[in-house]
Amino acid sequence: MTAQRLVIAGGSGFLGRAVSRHFAAQDWDVVIVSRSRPPVPTPGRWVAWDALRQGGWVQELDGAAALLNLAGRTVNCRYTAQNMLDIYTSRLDSTRALGRAVASVDRPPAVWLSSSTATLYRDARDRPQDEASGEPGVGFSVDVATRWEAALQEGVLPHTRRVALRTAMVYGVGAGGVMETTDRVVRLGGAGPMAGGGQMVSWIHERDFCRAVQFLIGTPLSGAVNVTAPQPLPNADFLRAYREAWGVPLGVPSTAFLIGLGAAVMGSEPELLLKSRWVVPGRLLGEGFTFEHPSWPEAIRDLVREARQVGHAVR
Repeated sequence: MTAQRLVIAGGSGFLGRAVSRHFAAQDWDVVIVSRSRPPVPTPGRWVAWDALRQGGWVQELDGAAALLNLAGRTVNCRYTAQNMLDIYTSRLDSTRALGRAVASVDRPPAVWLSSSTATLYRDARDRPQDEASGEPGVGFSVDVATRWEAALQEGVLPHTRRVALRTAMVYGVGAGGVMETTDRVVRLGGAGPMAGGGQMVSWIHERDFCRAVQFLIGTPLSGAVNVTAPQPLPNADFLRAYREAWGVPLGVPSTAFLIGLGAAVMGSEPELLLKSRWVVPGRLLGEGFTFEHPSWPEAIRDLVREARQVGHAVR
């Protein structure tokens, strides 16, 4: 029997490598389509593309079971005019290039899963935001997400179901992952409540993200899907559990002013830490998806055990 093929666009980073390992372990034919090779050994084949023009990579989509788009410049930067332009173009141009490619092949993938972001919803401190009743926010990052999802829906693709993955921060062990930065802050004692710690934190364990991708390939869902753990929690509780997992008794609290200064020094934006993201996976739960790691205290204990065993640099 011929192995099912998964094409991962922009798949050389932390998340793409995690998905590659997950599907390769189940004997899928995994193809990473990206500007550069993964920086560490990763299962699957690598095919070059520039995230813009059509080329030989397009043929990898012919007969593929699924396409996963992870391409896009990181938003962990200062929102200068050039960086904002790069964030827009890296997402919109690559998505449109993939849409043209899907339309051009004889046997297009049955499903196209494309990254979006849970930050599309407003700063919510009163109630959770699901796909049915959630309210969009305002500002640059929300506009990026809205345009990104609109680009996914452009064009007529009668044989391809399209899903926008409104993903929360994905926590996992590996080079380039968010834990490379957050672990250092926690272990140095700098992870006390931020700006009071009342803002909600939505998150998802790396393995549940990979399992959700596979689940969505096999279900009829289309449109926007929140890919987040079902138990978001306040920033203060999130960081307390993180510290406890590493055995760090105390964390220095920080004000919004200090967070703004720190973000400027680190070349980032305070919104990434201060916005309240109270996002829940209504459609995944409604369709019967079961999370292996629904609770943050258990999830971070699992991840810290893995980090102690293998270290960040090897995955």
